Amino acid sequence: METLIPFALLCFTSFFTLTNPLGTMPVFLTMTQGMTEHERRSVVSRATLVAFITIMVFTFAGQFLFKFFGISTNGFRIAGGVIIFKIGYDMLQARYTPMKLKDEEIKTYADDISITPLGIPMLCGPGAIANAIVLMQDANTFAMKGVLIGMIAFIYLITFFILRASTRLVNVLGETGNNVMMRLMGLILMVIAVECFVGGAKPILVEILKEGVPVITQ
Repeated sequence: METLIPFALLCFTSFFTLTNPLGTMPVFLTMTQGMTEHERRSVVSRATLVAFITIMVFTFAGQFLFKFFGISTNGFRIAGGVIIFKIGYDMLQARYTPMKLKDEEIKTYADDISITPLGIPMLCGPGAIANAIVLMQDANTFAMKGVLIGMIAFIYLITFFILRASTRLVNVLGETGNNVMMRLMGLILMVIAVECFVGGAKPILVEILKEGVPVITQ
């Protein structure tokens, strides 16, 4: 019990920060403008489910998949950073404008954004995946593994309710308020993307430099 409580707190704080449902709200609000309440709820449900299933897959089989495909966590961070940077740049330029969609196009569009970018990489990005893999390795007992899985499920349940409640902000913010929030969060997303990119590139560059420096022997 003495080790479970600190481990549970570590899981909660790390995953809530990396999942960042509050930071995802402006993207969700701007990308779902023009949709009905029912359609927004459908997007939220699908996005959180996709993110939860994805992170569960990597939690249990992350190391195996990375080794099988020859993928490194650092490479995954770099790719995720590029994707998030592009999203943040578009938000900063206010390019996420309300889309005029036909009725038959709304379902396809909702399916697309619920998988990417909302589900992956925003709710389940490289940082969250790497965190899940590392914490699963650190979980030495079945109790700790159960705590980890339970905390991940709890985080995505919270995320689901936060994003569902965010739909009510559309009428409160208005177009001007939404644009201001979109630009501000776009800037923040770009900063997060740079940190993610640097976090993946730095170990690779250090390794390259180490290999390039000749060892001096006495």
